[in-house]
Amino acid sequence: MSIEKITDHLISIRQDASHISSKVLEPLPYENENKNTWIEIENPEFTSLCPKTGLPDFGTIKISYLPNKHIVELKSLKYYFLQYRNTGIFYENLTKIILSHLVSVLKPFQLKVESDFSSRGGITSKIKSTYKMEDN
Repeated sequence: MSIEKITDHLISIRQDASHISSKVLEPLPYENENKNTWIEIENPEFTSLCPKTGLPDFGTIKISYLPNKHIVELKSLKYYFLQYRNTGIFYENLTKIILSHLVSVLKPFQLKVESDFSSRGGITSKIKSTYKMEDN
């Protein structure tokens, strides 16, 4: 099988970001009235697909947030991350999507998503997206 046929096959089986849903994320009740408890979550086994080649991208996703009324249930977060496994998406876009979905579900005081992807061709990428609730 030629490289071109392999690439075509990999491209044909990947999905685009439109199938990723925040509905699998489960918020749990939590009170953080003093705004003094930060939560940090790390997924060192995150995978997605290169939107150009269909080859896998491997990275670490770090989430840090200052919760308001909700925290994320971790099993639901694992299932949420699995949606990216067959998704062709650039690092910059997936980082923003993860941030957007978590903010919409949890409505935290602050939230930061960092993606740190393994070297490809000698180049690494680290992306950070942040959110801070506006004062009312």
